[in-house]
Amino acid sequence: MWHRLWRFIRRLSGDDAYERYLRHHGRCHAGEAPLSRREYFKREQERKWGGVRRCC
Repeated sequence: MWHRLWRFIRRLSGDDAYERYLRHHGRCHAGEAPLSRREYFKREQERKWGGVRRCC
């Protein structure tokens, strides 16, 4: 029970994002090298915060 709760909290907070990325990459992009943890988080930060995000 505690393990499931911990997994839920990690998923909710995004703490497991890199592990989820690796699972997805292994399923959908087999044969290609995945990004390193550092590269992944850098790319996600740029995606999330790069560019203008406002309505007016």
